[in-house]
Amino acid sequence: MIRLLVVDDSALMRKLLVRVFEAEADFEVEVARDGLDALEQLRTFAPDVITLDVHMPAMDGLACLDRIMIERPCPVVMVSSLTAAGAEATLEALRLGAVDFVAKPAGAVSLRLDEFAPELVTKVRAAAAARLPASLRLRDRVRHRIGAAPAPRRARRSAAEPGPPVRPMSGEGPGLVLVGTSTGGPPALEALLTPLPAEFPWPLVIAQHMPRSFTGPLARRLDSICALSVVEVVEPTPLRPGTAYIGRGDADVIVTRRAGELVAMVAPGLPGYPWRPSADRLVRTAMEQMAAERLVGVLMTGMGDDGAAAMALLHGRGGRTIAESEETAVVWGMPGELVKAGGAEFVEPLPKIADRLMRLATCP
Repeated sequence: MIRLLVVDDSALMRKLLVRVFEAEADFEVEVARDGLDALEQLRTFAPDVITLDVHMPAMDGLACLDRIMIERPCPVVMVSSLTAAGAEATLEALRLGAVDFVAKPAGAVSLRLDEFAPELVTKVRAAAAARLPASLRLRDRVRHRIGAAPAPRRARRSAAEPGPPVRPMSGEGPGLVLVGTSTGGPPALEALLTPLPAEFPWPLVIAQHMPRSFTGPLARRLDSICALSVVEVVEPTPLRPGTAYIGRGDADVIVTRRAGELVAMVAPGLPGYPWRPSADRLVRTAMEQMAAERLVGVLMTGMGDDGAAAMALLHGRGGRTIAESEETAVVWGMPGELVKAGGAEFVEPLPKIADRLMRLATCP
C-alpha cells in the first residue's frame, strides 16, 4: 500500500482528493488541513508520498515543503494553480525538492474531477516510487540536526572546465543539442545548463513537459542563473550558439528552416505524440533538417517513454545520444527506455552530462 498524505486547507478539496485515491486499491490516505498539521502527520503517519497545496493559512505549501525536505525527505507532488503566481511558486517548490506538480483545473474542480483525477493518480504513483537524491538539501539537513540556521541560497552563473576531448562529431557545420525531460525536469535542467559557458558553440532546444503558463517563468528563472541565454520559444526563433530554447508548454517545439537558417518554432500537437512538448517530435523534425551526425540527443528524468524511440533512431543513424543514469534520475522512465532500446551511446549521472556535452562539442 502507498501511504498518501493529502494536504489542503479546503475541506472540499480534501474530500475530493480522498475520494479519488480511495477509489484506487493501492492507497492508504490521511489528510492535513495546513502545513503545521502536515508536519505533525509527517511524524505520526509517516507517508510514502504527499500532495501539497501551495496556498494555505498558518504555514503555506512552500514553507511546509522546505521543512519536509529538511526534517524527513519524502516525495511531494504540488497541487498548483495555472496562474503566473502559481507557476512561480511551483518552480520554487521544484527547486526546494518537490518531485512533480499537478495543475488544478480552472473553475470548480468538482465539475472537472474526471479529467483531473487520472493525471493526479499517475503522478502520485510515480512520485511514490521516485528516487530522492541522497544529496538533496544535504547541507540544510545537517545544519538542522545540529541546530544551525539554514545556509543562504544564492543564484550562480558558472562554467564547467571541459575534460579531455572524446571522438569529435563527424560532418561539417554547427551542431545542435536536443533535450527531453519531464518529471523532475526543472532541477535537472538547472544542473545541465548552469555549468555550460556563455560561449557554448551550439544551440540547445528543450522539450520539457509543462503547461503553457509554466514554461515562460521556467525560462526566465534559468536565464537568471545560467551563463547561457535561456528563452521560451513563442514564435519562429533563429537558433544561435550559446542559447537554450525551451518549447512553450501545451504545444510542440519543432526545428525547421526559414530563409535557409535553422529556427525553432511552436507547432500544434499531432496524433501519436501524447506529451507536450514532445521530445520525440522535436528530435524527428531536427533529423529532417540536419545530418544525424551533427545532432546530440539528451534524455533526462521523466515518466513514460517520450523521446526514447526518436533518440534510438538518431543513434542508429550516427547521431550522439546521452541518457541520464538511473542513479540520479528522479524517475528513470524516459532515459531508461532509451537505454533499454540500445539507443544510448552514453549513460551519465546528471552532474556529468554537461561535461559530456562540452567534450562532444569540442568546446575550447
